[in-house]
Amino acid sequence: MFKQITVISGKGGTGKTTLTASFAYLTRDKAIFADADVDAPDLHLIFHPTIISEEELYISKKVKREEEKCIKCNKCSEVCEFQAITADEINYFKCEGCGLCVHICPEKALSMEPILSAKIFESQTRFGPFVHAEMTIGEGTSGRIVDQIRQKARKIAETKKLDFVIVDGSPGIGCPVIASITGVDLACIIVEPTLSGIHDLERIFGVAQHFKVKSVVCINKFDLNIKNTNNIMQFCKKNNITVVGKIPFNKIVPKSIIQGKSTFELEENPVSKEIISIWKNIQTELFD
Repeated sequence: MFKQITVISGKGGTGKTTLTASFAYLTRDKAIFADADVDAPDLHLIFHPTIISEEELYISKKVKREEEKCIKCNKCSEVCEFQAITADEINYFKCEGCGLCVHICPEKALSMEPILSAKIFESQTRFGPFVHAEMTIGEGTSGRIVDQIRQKARKIAETKKLDFVIVDGSPGIGCPVIASITGVDLACIIVEPTLSGIHDLERIFGVAQHFKVKSVVCINKFDLNIKNTNNIMQFCKKNNITVVGKIPFNKIVPKSIIQGKSTFELEENPVSKEIISIWKNIQTELFD
């Protein structure tokens, strides 16, 4: 049975995607990868996927009007809290799909219509299979889209008899993060040694605890502020969280990002050496 790992952080830009891409190199052909950061996906920039298939998701609904039935009473506008509809026009970007205008319309001129929320892609990469998505502009159902991505990734892992499902999670603590970590075997929290980073760690660890998800911590660019790194270590010790590794600051990381590669695909470097150790420690936590 495959193991599910999600890489998360309390904010964006901490190194989630870089770490996930490195795990992809280490587990190539043994894992399927999923980009659950659907609001701002970027794992494809390193993976350079070849799309095999795509699936349309219709999750949200928006109001639709039969103009020939409309008597321009403007009651829809009066009840709409989002200022999405008037007797003359509908702003689909403002419509939240609540359906109140449909119920209030005396002529039954309004109805709710399913809209394209996202496209989910199954792709092949040099590391293995990959599931990712493209959200419709203005769409707000990111949590449910992440859930669909993970479902698809699990099915593929089961069919192909893979060992791991590795998810590049969403940043923060909102709905897509919850959808990214629910039911996984391990959440790898990546944090930077800053005051805000420590605060973000406390928040995201609290979310993982709430959903009873086992967590480990990886400190990125630990040597930029040893004092804050020690504070993170103390927090982890106090809360019985395993620190699986400390990645040093190194210019190889932006260099690899610019080239669209994992750090392992460039010259030998201390970042890759530490990530090898991190992956070994994660496996220990998974199978202990």
